[in-house]
Amino acid sequence: MRPLTTGLLAALSLAALAALGTGARAYHRDMTQARAALAGRSQVVETAFGPVEYAEDGQGPAVLVIHGSGGGFDQGLAFSEPLTGVRRISPSRFGYLQSPMPAGATPEMQADALAELLGALATGPVVILGGSAGALSATQLALRHPELCRGLVLVAPALYAPDRAPDARAPTPPVVDALIQAALGSDLVFWLGMKAAPDLMVRTVLGTDPALLTTATASERRRVSEVLFHILPIRPRRDGLIMDGATSGAPPPYDFDRIACPVLAIAARDDLYGTDRAAVHVAQLAPTAELVLFEEGGHLWVGHDQALWAAVAEFISAQAADAP
Repeated sequence: MRPLTTGLLAALSLAALAALGTGARAYHRDMTQARAALAGRSQVVETAFGPVEYAEDGQGPAVLVIHGSGGGFDQGLAFSEPLTGVRRISPSRFGYLQSPMPAGATPEMQADALAELLGALATGPVVILGGSAGALSATQLALRHPELCRGLVLVAPALYAPDRAPDARAPTPPVVDALIQAALGSDLVFWLGMKAAPDLMVRTVLGTDPALLTTATASERRRVSEVLFHILPIRPRRDGLIMDGATSGAPPPYDFDRIACPVLAIAARDDLYGTDRAAVHVAQLAPTAELVLFEEGGHLWVGHDQALWAAVAEFISAQAADAP
């Protein structure tokens, strides 16, 4: 039996090495692709809070697209790609990519920095679109600089609501939490999580029940995978992710009743982050507000991407028509 056992162990060892080599090549390929997607696409504007990175494309009414957690200018552009006929301006928030984290950073400071960015670009009033954790600075921009806000769109907003529980996702075992924390500082760990435990990543990182993907279209499944992929490389986004965890999990109440511009709030009732409660709360308090609630879809509104962007496009058109 010894020769057979030895041969079997040798075969298994060779298989493990081959798998490791294949994995290493795939990791290198994916990281090269992720870094290439960032190269040469953005610019930087100096503000009183430090450099603010941004990218823009398109022509038409200006829309400031403020990305969610794990993002950067690239996520903002990818997230809002269905919008056409507009000028999309997508910044990287504090702690993401080439927008460093200033000392004592807050969503209010981020809003003021974005106001400086709009001033440098001479946009005049814009429609502000904030997704997930980006809704905090989007709302603050509308409150603190109403002259710059033609309309406010809040998509799955990680904002305060009286009945929104802090970090509303289902509890995870300590070992899983430890792995998630490790992934926030390591491209390799995050990549391995994407490959080895995609359902876990969809639930814990994207706040969406992975069961929704079993009946989703191929394009919707691809969109969810791309959202995860856009978090790579994760290391230049770590500071922003940490700030988002501290601010969007249990955000303070804002004066939604003082928002002067029209508001469109959109969420799904089964969002594991509980943003549907925030969307309802904003729509109840803002003086001029519309609410779109999907019955299911999770934090990434799976199955409703076309309907969501149709509602956003209609809202932007209405604000552009009302512009002087």
